[in-house]
Amino acid sequence: KAPHWGHWLRQIELSDPKGEVVMSGAEGKPLLVLSREGKGRVALLASDQAWLWDRGYDGGGPQLELLRRIAHWEMKEPELEEEALYAEIDPGALSMTIVRRSMKDDVPPASVTLPDGTTQDVPLSQTAPGRFTARWTAPGPGLYTLKDGDLERVVAMGPASPREFEQTIASGEPMAKAIAASGGAVTRLEEGIPRIHKMAAGRATSGRGWIGITPRGARTTTDIRVQPVLPAWAWLLLAALLTLGAWMIEGRGRRAA
Repeated sequence: KAPHWGHWLRQIELSDPKGEVVMSGAEGKPLLVLSREGKGRVALLASDQAWLWDRGYDGGGPQLELLRRIAHWEMKEPELEEEALYAEIDPGALSMTIVRRSMKDDVPPASVTLPDGTTQDVPLSQTAPGRFTARWTAPGPGLYTLKDGDLERVVAMGPASPREFEQTIASGEPMAKAIAASGGAVTRLEEGIPRIHKMAAGRATSGRGWIGITPRGARTTTDIRVQPVLPAWAWLLLAALLTLGAWMIEGRGRRAA
């Protein structure tokens, strides 16, 4: 059942209003018109009696919510955009509902860009006035980009708690076997930066406030390349030019003397 909103007692007649008529008043005439002008927005309410709703006249109405939404739309509040594209992700799953909100009667398919760069076109069907949706299942976790014209939205698909966030406190337990086999140890920096000592092979490598390293003297040279700055003929040419320049400078000095 549609809600009953009280009547207003005065409505200004608009002549050929520019923009989208989102509310109609008496005799179906425009009551609220929204328009985009350049980078700004304009809302025209063809009455000065919205206060009657707040007073409860004839049952009243959502006066505060109406004026709040008008102001937030003019300030470009994302939730009130009439042209919007977003996704509702199912918790713990790789599926989502792609939602396209529009004032148009029909919208093109939404383009989905997968993490590997490939794209898929997902057709949208109207499920409510101004709302077009589609259910889509991702092939795997990652970042997916939804796009429709100038509208673009990035969606993260995957578990709510990735492995790197399951255990955020540092622990040496995962490496305990490898550390024991190599004679190493785990030292926490919260206890202070440990001193470093050189230890002989087979000696203990850690203690209270210190850790030891065993110099192995092992090194590997993977590649050596020697490349001259200039080829030999270039050096010869440079030397000849310098010699010629010095001879000419000297000759000018003698003539001047």
